[in-house]
Amino acid sequence: MTRAGNFESCDFASDEKDVRDKFWRTARKAARHIPFMEDVVAAYYCALDKQTPLRAKGILLAALAYFVLPVDAIPDMIFGIGFTDDIAVLTAAIAAVRSNITPAHRLAAREALARLD
Repeated sequence: MTRAGNFESCDFASDEKDVRDKFWRTARKAARHIPFMEDVVAAYYCALDKQTPLRAKGILLAALAYFVLPVDAIPDMIFGIGFTDDIAVLTAAIAAVRSNITPAHRLAAREALARLD
């Protein structure tokens, strides 16, 4: 692993590919369970933005990977509580990097969510 400031980077290319491949399928399922879905989609666009600092990208990709992976602390298919752990992880990640999520990311999120309806 390499050092980037105080943040140890990981295999971002692999994480990014996993998130890209599974994000929209999971987002469609989660949209009615996660009240701040626009923030989650904006975080997705922020994580994929080449201008996003490496530390913020790493935090977001880790949280989004947790969101899209089928195996986590509380399986997503459990009605009513399946996305609660995902919500906690996403809330913490978004709060940690909120200053990196730009108006352009938010606009792209609103447009993408409008297309999902």
